Amino acid sequence: MSNMTRRNFIGGSAAAAGIALLAGCSSSDGAADEGSAATTEAADDLGLVEEGKLTCIANMYFPPFESMDEETGEPVGFDIDLGAELAAHMGLEVNWLPSMQFDTLVPTIATGGTADCTITGMTITDERLEEIAFTEPYLDSNQAVVIKAGSGETTESLNEEGKQIAVQAGTTGADWAEENLPNATVVPLDEIISAMTGLSTGSYDGIVIDLPVARYQITNSFSDLEVVEEVPTGEQYGVGVSKDNPALLEALDAALVEMDEDGSMAELQTKWFGQEL
Repeated sequence: MSNMTRRNFIGGSAAAAGIALLAGCSSSDGAADEGSAATTEAADDLGLVEEGKLTCIANMYFPPFESMDEETGEPVGFDIDLGAELAAHMGLEVNWLPSMQFDTLVPTIATGGTADCTITGMTITDERLEEIAFTEPYLDSNQAVVIKAGSGETTESLNEEGKQIAVQAGTTGADWAEENLPNATVVPLDEIISAMTGLSTGSYDGIVIDLPVARYQITNSFSDLEVVEEVPTGEQYGVGVSKDNPALLEALDAALVEMDEDGSMAELQTKWFGQEL
């Protein structure tokens, strides 16, 4: 996968996008705007699981990208808002299915019939590209090694027998830990909040997690933890789509271009990360 960012991609892709899409921002509930006939015609050709809706799946325990609001029970987060914006730009409504384990998302999209896409802070990798297709990247990321503040642990000391390193199963963080901390015991968990909580309470010696998530969690919920190393893995997140649906892939790419051009992508980044990334 090329390291070219989506901003560099914008200039050439707008002309190549073969589906006319509705420009503009979504409403707060992600409802489809009443757009042009071209928008409606394009939406009808996308091979959607449910007509008029962009059906998305994610692991809902990866804040600030996605999580469940404790009061409303509804999903919230950067990716949740992104899904609503993409759907609105395509003249569709967004439909989020119940949370799934992260390592089941790619097989679910590859099999087809359940969801149209996965938007879940997922890194584009060669291994995943063997099973599904990805849009152009919508966010860059690195990995972070996180420890209990004041523990004195380092990445080197974590690579010792007896050390427990928590990760989210099926993630690139888990892959990095397995490769770079071979002497430690890597503990795969279903969701990252359990890893953060376990590190805070002393069950684990460290965790490996996506850097934006680490920063958000330490700032908002786990002030007793700290990033001991930022690992420059140069990862990029994309929206995962079935290889059998190139029309939807093209439409999503065009919608991402529109979001950059109309400022809605910058607005979402500022809302969730405090700045444009």
